[in-house]
Amino acid sequence: MSLCPCRGCAPKESGECVSELRPIRFVELDSGVIQEERVYGGHWIKLLYGTLLGRAISALIAAPPFSRFYGWLQDRPASRRKVKPFIEQFDIKMEDFLPEEGRAPEDPYSSFNAFFTRRVTDSARPFASGEQFPAPCDARYFAYASLNDAVSIPVKGSCFKASALLNHPEWNGVFDKGPGFIARLCPVDYHRFHFPDAGRVLDSWRIPGALHSVNPWALAFREDIFMINEREVTILESEHFGKLAYVEVGATCVGKIQQTHHEPTFKRGDEKGMFLFGGSTVIVLGEPGKWTIDERLLAHTNEGVEAYLKMGQALGRAL
Repeated sequence: MSLCPCRGCAPKESGECVSELRPIRFVELDSGVIQEERVYGGHWIKLLYGTLLGRAISALIAAPPFSRFYGWLQDRPASRRKVKPFIEQFDIKMEDFLPEEGRAPEDPYSSFNAFFTRRVTDSARPFASGEQFPAPCDARYFAYASLNDAVSIPVKGSCFKASALLNHPEWNGVFDKGPGFIARLCPVDYHRFHFPDAGRVLDSWRIPGALHSVNPWALAFREDIFMINEREVTILESEHFGKLAYVEVGATCVGKIQQTHHEPTFKRGDEKGMFLFGGSTVIVLGEPGKWTIDERLLAHTNEGVEAYLKMGQALGRAL
């Protein structure tokens, strides 16, 4: 019997979680400063995954039609009224971002989704070069030197076998015991994701599935979310880091995972795609012996604390 991730409350099997979930804390990798995450929609996540009634209806909320409809609402012109309050509530540094194409700076976005998928300025996210492995997106990271069934990420390692994540007989064994990381994007983050190195696309496929929240509070109550959520997988041959499995995971209220790069080759820093409204996750798996993770990032992961990195910031290096 496993305990829920609260402050010593009742086991999961007993039903209601009688104490509030712990605050979600993360560390800035370079500064070491610990911050507490301000969770957008946190009240609803707690209700859906932390109560019996919520878990009973979570399957309905996680069904793709709900998130597609919610994403459609964020494309409506009326949704733009949410942009300014959102920026103020989460103190987003808008000098890092560009207006929607074709719009003036004083009226930069036509909808909330247009704001949500805003582009970043070239100077705001410089990419680590050479043998350094750059972060592919702004996110909170867990990272692992060698992925196997004993790894806890972040609840049960048995829920993160590469074969279950990729679900493809040709590639299932290629990344066993190799390095990897989970990059969790929150609604407040820049929501485009990029290639970490130059290279070419070897294969790609989509895995249909549910759209559960990927918030740690949801993962604490449902450990198989990465394995059952909708995923898009791309196998890359990179210049410095060997083969990479690049996996985008859908989540509740993500209107769509949109691939914006359609060429067979790519350069380091090229945009690969974006998540429409909603927080979600990028997972990258590597071959054994090709690259290694920054020791600071591994140490924070071992302590169960996500590390925040901006896109382009080095998180490891080639061997």
